[in-house]
Amino acid sequence: MTEETPGFDEKPDVPSDAAPEDAAQAESADKAGSAPAGDVTDVGLQAQLDQVRTALNERTADLQRLQAEYQNYRRRVERDRVTVKEIAAANLLSELLPVLDDVGRAREHGELVGGFKSVAESLETVAAKLGLQQFGKEGEPFDPTIHEALMHSYAPDVTETTCVAILQPGYRIGERTIRPARVAVAEPQPGAQGAKSGSDDDVKGAAASDEESGGPDEG
Repeated sequence: MTEETPGFDEKPDVPSDAAPEDAAQAESADKAGSAPAGDVTDVGLQAQLDQVRTALNERTADLQRLQAEYQNYRRRVERDRVTVKEIAAANLLSELLPVLDDVGRAREHGELVGGFKSVAESLETVAAKLGLQQFGKEGEPFDPTIHEALMHSYAPDVTETTCVAILQPGYRIGERTIRPARVAVAEPQPGAQGAKSGSDDDVKGAAASDEESGGPDEG
């Protein structure tokens, strides 16, 4: 009975008549057959990692798009809220403009006294808090987008169409005009510009003639 020697691993069976080279090839093939298992595992993990990264990038892009849409929505809501507020205030104040006109005329005639003065000033303060602004001054150039000409005349002392009298002041809220300023306008006298230019040309022509002739004739 043969006893096994402890401490030695069993080796693959190799025919006794095999050459040493054949034994080495058999051992190498055994090692090569067990190696690809680890490589397959690494490839699988890398594929899963790529899938997770792709999904993360897609979710990040979705989140950024939703955030941008939400910011745009908030801006639209805020803009609409301001617009609605201005329209509501404009509708209310449009009904009060005749009252404000009466207050203005009473102030011009010195009739704004006593309790009526206090009430009128309170009304004007409330209107100003709602954003009502008065515009229109004498001497400013006529602008058809904010002025309404009710009277027309000519004046020698203006060089462009000018508001010479404010018949009713204009009112606006922000950039929204509630009522244009009703004004009397004056334009330059027809031919005044040409006559002035002609007289200037005559003076320049006379001066040029004097220079060519050596100066004015002595009488």
